Amino acid sequence: MKKNIFICFLFIAFNATAQRDKVELYIQNYYEIAIKEMIRAGVPASITLAQGILESQSGESELVKKSNNHFGIKCKPEWTGPRTFHNDDEKGECFRVYPTAEDSYKDHSNFLRTRSHYDFLFKIDPTNFEAWANGLKKAGYATEKNYPQQLTKLIKDYQLNQYTNQALIDMIKSNTDSIITSSKATVISNPSSEEKEEEEIIETNNSTVTKNNPPKKTSNYPGTVFMINQTKVIFASEGLSLLALANQQNISLSKLIEFNDLNNIEILNEDQLIYLEKKQKKGMNDFHIAKIGESLHTISQIEGVRLESILLYNNLQKDCKPIEGSKIYLKQIINIQATANKK
Repeated sequence: MKKNIFICFLFIAFNATAQRDKVELYIQNYYEIAIKEMIRAGVPASITLAQGILESQSGESELVKKSNNHFGIKCKPEWTGPRTFHNDDEKGECFRVYPTAEDSYKDHSNFLRTRSHYDFLFKIDPTNFEAWANGLKKAGYATEKNYPQQLTKLIKDYQLNQYTNQALIDMIKSNTDSIITSSKATVISNPSSEEKEEEEIIETNNSTVTKNNPPKKTSNYPGTVFMINQTKVIFASEGLSLLALANQQNISLSKLIEFNDLNNIEILNEDQLIYLEKKQKKGMNDFHIAKIGESLHTISQIEGVRLESILLYNNLQKDCKPIEGSKIYLKQIINIQATANKK
């Protein structure tokens, strides 16, 4: 009897491991598309991936295999593309057929973005995946009663919110680039009186500020602990005590300094990302394109990759300054030609 119970437990454990492997493989195959779609259309990457996993049975459903339809989107009257028929709420329902999985992801984004009853979702914080999951159910995306709970469990179990955070970071970097390249500022000399110090008034596209009274810095990073490259991080403001942060997060000051490749400083002299655990050895992307003023340390913090790994992958010294527009590799690059010559 005990032997049978043991075998039963082994079978359950094996099935659970196999299922987790399938989900993780699905995530690896499609997280980049989910990030790209969030940047393009605004649907949180975590929600997109969770729906894809659930609706497609981790890419193994019959519907996916014959139609590349990852989200169970039905034909609807406006659909003019190819179609297939599949049993769902009713027998033989019409479903959309896509040339590729990426086309299915794009149509999913467009489906939510262009229907008025989903409009309210895009007013919700994209990192609030529970509100998004409940909103999808409220708007009628799925008929299952526990649909929101299934989505939120997937997001928590597989830390899918990190991909939403990565999309937000990519959007912040993209917006910064646009400001640097497109903003045309004019400096005007404007003396007011002999008693008053001369001020430089800077006219920007959106506002006017004075040199002596610069605008307060703002950040689009979440205000609480979030994830970059599967690593816990917080956006800390200038003037924050590292010791106070270490005590608040229940880690030692020496570890906080080590995790962030910092010198022995006590007070932050600028706003910056501070990691609460050791960064990963490799990045989510293959490389980072260096921007004006970025150091290797800055890139390490933005991408959540250990500085020592970046130095190794790029054969650089710690004090090297990256050239604007150069590729800074975040993973080990294999010399394909050398490998081919050995064969």
